[in-house]
Amino acid sequence: MPIVGQFLMPHPPIIIPEVGRGEEKIAKKTIDACTKIAKEIASIKPDTIIIITPHGPVFSDAVAICNSSFIDGSLKNFNAPSLSFKFKINKELANKIIELADVSEIPIAPLGENSHVEYNIRLSLDHGAIVPLYFITKEYKDFSIIHITYGMINPIKLYELGIKIADAFKNSKERAVVIASGDLSHKASSKSPYGFDEYGPKFDIQLLDYLKEGKAVEIFKMDKSLIKRAAECGLRSLYILLGTLDEYNFKSEILSYEAPFGIGYANVKFIIDKKVESKLETINLAVKNSLKEKRANENPYVKLARESLEYYIKNKKYLKIPNYVTDEMLNEKRGVFVSIYKNGELRGCIGTIYPLTNSIAEEIIRNSIESGTNDPRFYPVEEDELDELEYSVDVLMPPEHATKDDLDPKRYGVIVRRGTRAGLLLPNLEGVDTVEKQLQIALKKAGISPDENYSIERFEVKRYR
Repeated sequence: MPIVGQFLMPHPPIIIPEVGRGEEKIAKKTIDACTKIAKEIASIKPDTIIIITPHGPVFSDAVAICNSSFIDGSLKNFNAPSLSFKFKINKELANKIIELADVSEIPIAPLGENSHVEYNIRLSLDHGAIVPLYFITKEYKDFSIIHITYGMINPIKLYELGIKIADAFKNSKERAVVIASGDLSHKASSKSPYGFDEYGPKFDIQLLDYLKEGKAVEIFKMDKSLIKRAAECGLRSLYILLGTLDEYNFKSEILSYEAPFGIGYANVKFIIDKKVESKLETINLAVKNSLKEKRANENPYVKLARESLEYYIKNKKYLKIPNYVTDEMLNEKRGVFVSIYKNGELRGCIGTIYPLTNSIAEEIIRNSIESGTNDPRFYPVEEDELDELEYSVDVLMPPEHATKDDLDPKRYGVIVRRGTRAGLLLPNLEGVDTVEKQLQIALKKAGISPDENYSIERFEVKRYR
């Protein structure tokens, strides 16, 4: 039987009275909408609830699907140990989804009774699943679940997984509901413990507008800088949910949206319209065209970094300096750091404090290849990843001696030294908002204890993205 309901629900534990202890009343709109969804699910009477969460075991290269017999967990980490839950897993259909995903080369990590041995992970129900299920079980309990934790893989692959989830239920007698668990921007206002970013509310407004109008293609084209700066955790859950709607036009009813604690909470009901052809190829083409447009407008620093790594991966030799490089890139010598990102996450970063080549252009070529192939924190970049990568190039100005009082993590990078040990941290990095944090990370990279005597240098950069 086709899936009979799709919903987006938030998962802040504070909206549960046993956790909030009165503070939950601040998020009344969210609680009322969660209850409304729970009552609607009770009227549907699904046999299975597919819950997609950001807070189970997140793999960088696979989606985790639980195929044990049961899964349990509690909110003890949120000072409510009495709130414990245990759900039966629809093991047959979980395995069917895993099988269909495997055929389509969607990377899956099955989590069973022995996952603690295979992956060194204790299988447990996370709060991303517990919070929506808390409200549902208040109204309805006669269901099993399929527990899915999204992975940091290509968004198109997550959409394809949604298609396979829908396929698994087409020939089943089971009635199923899909819940994408996720909060929106964690930086929606100054009330947020994560701080405020102007892109936070912009992301929330844009995403909800697209959902309301059923614009799945536009969601996949959303600017990655906007997504990253918004610091959300629900978009990847939505990619999978949208895949379950692949053969349908849809609209959405925004049941609630608020950010009472500076974090965006949305409850959304998806309303199916008419059946249509698969949207997968349209989404794929739109993403590729968006990438082409973006690359057509690259500045020469980023373009050279990208083309250098792509050429090396494909030809196993260095790119000759192309004719689009600027006079500054040809005639000046500087230290350069090249950072590579995939799906918003760091994929490699290597650079030089002082130049090792004859020009900025040569330094970019060298360090782009080093970042993609020799960063010890990551496996070397492979050819099929190249279209998913984004690049940032930092050209370093000469460092100068400084004291702690001279530092500003937004403006200056820092170098700490003691003897032959040295650690460098670039400026204006996400999550590095204080001088203390900046020095702590740089010292750790250098293997220098904070109690040791060490020298400090600061430097500015020209950053190209």
